[in-house]
Amino acid sequence: MSPLFESSITSLKLLGRGKVRDIYAVDDERLLIVTTDRLSAFDVILPDPIPGKGEVLTAVANFWFAKLAHVVPNHLTGMAPESVVHGEAERAQVKGRAIVVKRLKPLPVEAVARGYLIGSGWKDYAASGAVCGIKLPPSLKLAEQLPQPIFTPSSKAEQGSHDENIDFASVEKLLGSALAATVRDLTLRLYTEAAAYARGRGIIIADTKFEYGRDKEGKLYLIDEALTPDSSRFWPADQYQVGVSPPSFDKQFLRDYLETLSWNKQAPGPHLPAEIIAKTSAKYREALTRLTGTP
Repeated sequence: MSPLFESSITSLKLLGRGKVRDIYAVDDERLLIVTTDRLSAFDVILPDPIPGKGEVLTAVANFWFAKLAHVVPNHLTGMAPESVVHGEAERAQVKGRAIVVKRLKPLPVEAVARGYLIGSGWKDYAASGAVCGIKLPPSLKLAEQLPQPIFTPSSKAEQGSHDENIDFASVEKLLGSALAATVRDLTLRLYTEAAAYARGRGIIIADTKFEYGRDKEGKLYLIDEALTPDSSRFWPADQYQVGVSPPSFDKQFLRDYLETLSWNKQAPGPHLPAEIIAKTSAKYREALTRLTGTP
């Protein structure tokens, strides 16, 4: 199957294109979300698609949506995406990479759970001894497992801008104290259950991001994606060691390559060598195989 950089579904109204996903209106109650093979790094969409990426992300997210449905309902409708588009060309674009979901109002926060000290969490800790206002024990090392998972939310930034870590008090101001506590508790439970399962499959989930939305009655749903290589840090358990940034099944591999370039991390992004594209594609596929057993 040829890589899909951008979908073109003319039978439905296009509502917007994100870094990876194209969103269309099915009707007043439902949306079609097409996961393309676009890849973003440092909040810049790169010009080269990663073959198979959209199918992998869709399969991984759907796996977790099903596995964690007992914790919180999700936005899936169960409708086949091929049933809401017209013509063979459009059906080919959505097959294996699209979902039909409920129209919900997204909450204005990114719900992040961290079990290990890495990324922006490590930078915050190195500077202040805390992450999102949560004081941590002294002398923790890079990539070290935390005494217990922590909720480290961030604000939602416009495309092309960076999300900013915020403390729990800021979440309470945005959502109200009751909803903020619900989001925190759900996020930590989802992460804990998923991390335990993944560890049994040889993968450490260092951290992950969830998004939530509500319907007109105020009921809360898990939306967007769940525990994919794009929204999480996946580490091979047999190569993990404290004090170094572990190899990963996510796009950290690509970020590490981009850090070797003289690129200012502004658009336009650089073209990728064929070898880097192939290795990135292979890492996404390996994550799917390890987690689900599906080649």
